[in-house]
Amino acid sequence: MWIRLRQIAVVTSDLLKTSLDVQTVLGVEACHTDPGVGVFGLKNTLWPIGNQFLECVTPVKDDTAGGRYIQRRGGDSGYMVINQVDDVAARITHVEDIDVRIANHMEYDKANFEGIQLHPADTGGSFFEMDQMKTADAEDLGGSWWPAGSDWSSFSRTERVAGISAAELQAPDPERLAGRWAQIAQLDVIVGDSGNPTIVFDNATIRFVEAIDGRGEGLGGIDLICNDREAVLEGARQRDCVISDDEVSLGGLRVYLRD
Repeated sequence: MWIRLRQIAVVTSDLLKTSLDVQTVLGVEACHTDPGVGVFGLKNTLWPIGNQFLECVTPVKDDTAGGRYIQRRGGDSGYMVINQVDDVAARITHVEDIDVRIANHMEYDKANFEGIQLHPADTGGSFFEMDQMKTADAEDLGGSWWPAGSDWSSFSRTERVAGISAAELQAPDPERLAGRWAQIAQLDVIVGDSGNPTIVFDNATIRFVEAIDGRGEGLGGIDLICNDREAVLEGARQRDCVISDDEVSLGGLRVYLRD
């Protein structure tokens, strides 16, 4: 079985501002808006980053899960780590065996898509989602991805950034959180290059660090593969998003620039 990091979601109180930040800094083009998230009291936008995706959701109604998450984390925040798998049925059996609840089971036959969002109280860290595309190109790294629309690849621009190489989850006890995510993903915990507990997916890593920013447990950052660091930093200066020559801030995420 394989598992790939396919999409990162952030939740923000101002979709327009965050969209302008993302597009100005990363030089990406929006590919899809999903009306289906309206059932959760949200609206969204997605941008391809190579063959992966950054999604921004924002509440449009009172008392939504997304709105409560913004309040709990003190502002815009990383929200979901969304992964593609080759056998979601096997994943369902496994998470049930280890007493991880499925918060949302998605089945869309017309889209050849089935996925599960796991209950964050059972996973820790953030929403952990595993989705399967039941299409002829599902094995391809750049294959179909129904959540991003039917024509996402024509919107993919990689002049500045080419992919998401890591997600960074923070917690008071990163070793414990790493162990739980590794158990769910059916992978081993290793010591990563940074010295932090890490699990390795087929196309990216999930890194676990101590929460020291006062925001508590959550999805704190991502690593982006840069093709044009200076253009990213210039865009970040325009939007007042620069943290350092190696880091910018987008949608409440620490975005680390990697060569």
